Amino acid sequence: MARSNLNDLLAFRTVATERSFTRAAAQMGVSTSALSHTIRGLEERMGIRLLNRTTRSVVTTEAGERLLRSVGPHFDGIEAELDMLRDLRDKPAGLIRITTGIDAAQTILEPALARFLPAYPDVTVELNVNLGFVDIVAERFDAGVRLGETIAQDMVAVRIGPDMRMAAVAAPAYLSGRERPRSPQALASHNCINLRFPTHGGLYAWEFEKDGRKLNVRVEGQMIVNDISLALQAARNGLGIAYLPEHYVQPDIEAGRLVRILADWCPPFSGYHLYYPSRRQQSPAFALLVEKLRYRG
Repeated sequence: MARSNLNDLLAFRTVATERSFTRAAAQMGVSTSALSHTIRGLEERMGIRLLNRTTRSVVTTEAGERLLRSVGPHFDGIEAELDMLRDLRDKPAGLIRITTGIDAAQTILEPALARFLPAYPDVTVELNVNLGFVDIVAERFDAGVRLGETIAQDMVAVRIGPDMRMAAVAAPAYLSGRERPRSPQALASHNCINLRFPTHGGLYAWEFEKDGRKLNVRVEGQMIVNDISLALQAARNGLGIAYLPEHYVQPDIEAGRLVRILADWCPPFSGYHLYYPSRRQQSPAFALLVEKLRYRG
């Protein structure tokens, strides 16, 4: 239906509800004569009278009453939805969908949400854990969390965590009787626990750097996993060397369950960032959550 026809139906509904051209015109911000002309045009196009007019009142005809019952609820629903959208604009409420890796979810997002959500009971946050890269626009996510150096330049990125380091670790039982690697190239003679990215299906290349020299090493081993918690458990079980975030394995290193190797080849790098497509017209809930997550260390 043409937009003018929708406007005419809205005009009819207003007159029929108010039972007055004068009150309806004032409500719509138009002149009484213009509103009367609109209703006449609608009746002419439909070929039937919708309103009976007298000098003292306006009432719907049988056809007009039937039309009012038909279109009225639709306009009521539209107005109710617009009111809800205005509420979302004015107060923190609604659903926020975030795609993230398991490490960021456990170490940053869940602790922050434990403080945030009780204070804002009308806000719901959905965390979707995914090791691969997700098109947040196509998949209708509000934001994603990834390492700063992996975020596309056309995205807004907000730092939510400190710098990170990777750590190559193995159980004492695995290292017993074996020569410890002194360089990334020496990993070729070891059983390494590989991590597979589901997005591309490829195995993660271990990234090292020392004195400005960068090396990406493709390792081999008997164990391939798609989750860092499985890689950690495999390392604890002595199945080989794992390459994981330092903070994730630090408790095991301190407890003696794992031994760190190649520490001098693992410099700090940019940590986790929240990223999203635009700063424009954010909901209050999303804008507030971004500020709560923002790293200020």
